[in-house]
Amino acid sequence: MTVQNSELWFNDLSWSNPWLVAIALNTILLAIATISPKKLLTPAGQFHGWLLGVIIWGCLGWQGYAVVMFYFLVGSGVTRIGKAQKEAEGIAEKRSGARGPENVWGSALTATLCALGVLVLSILGETGKMPVSQQLISWLLLGYAASFCTKLADTSASEIGKAYGKRTFLITTLKPVPRGTEGAVSLEGTLAGIFASIPIALLSWAVGLIDLTGIVFCVIAAFIATNIESVIGATLQSKFEWLTNEVVNFVNTLIGAIAAIVLALAWTAFFA
Repeated sequence: MTVQNSELWFNDLSWSNPWLVAIALNTILLAIATISPKKLLTPAGQFHGWLLGVIIWGCLGWQGYAVVMFYFLVGSGVTRIGKAQKEAEGIAEKRSGARGPENVWGSALTATLCALGVLVLSILGETGKMPVSQQLISWLLLGYAASFCTKLADTSASEIGKAYGKRTFLITTLKPVPRGTEGAVSLEGTLAGIFASIPIALLSWAVGLIDLTGIVFCVIAAFIATNIESVIGATLQSKFEWLTNEVVNFVNTLIGAIAAIVLALAWTAFFA
């Protein structure tokens, strides 16, 4: 995102009382989720999803909220693709894909940190304690978008690969392995991951979080981070008990956010 675009986004966003809107909206959605017969979140996951929604709307308004909701709805749908087959093979997500607190924050902690960073900078700027760095805000917004592009790419690659991958290989050795193996990749899953990152990057651009070059940065960063996540799964995850899927998801999204920002910095250095 260019400095000019980030200034327009920052000036257009109403900071008057977004937290009341955030609490009201997410409370309504929580009530609907509670009575809905089809559960996308566990009871504890619903509360943490409510908290996440309040933070994101409070920090980034409806623009940031649209991105996280898109990820949540599409990601939940992708998890259920080929559900019966994956359950029969023992490689389906636990709880039939319903997300718990660990899933919420494993997927969204990086984005939340980026959103809170934008909030802190805005408060410092409004109080006159320091000039607001529009370029830094643009990087944080890019990191926010890239983190969700990365997570949706990872989810899609994993779930499509487990459901439809005809040949799966361990990313470190390229030896054939069963579907669902940690660190396994497939052509079908890899393509699904790439294509999944595009619409969420386009949405981030459409709502004004990133510019057109940011779309490219997000998609490339998601591809890089998703493959690094597979390497981590193949080499380190089984060696450390604390390195759970949720921790790996956080690392994955953090790598995606950092990669996108580094790409933006490189682009600026060479072409600005």
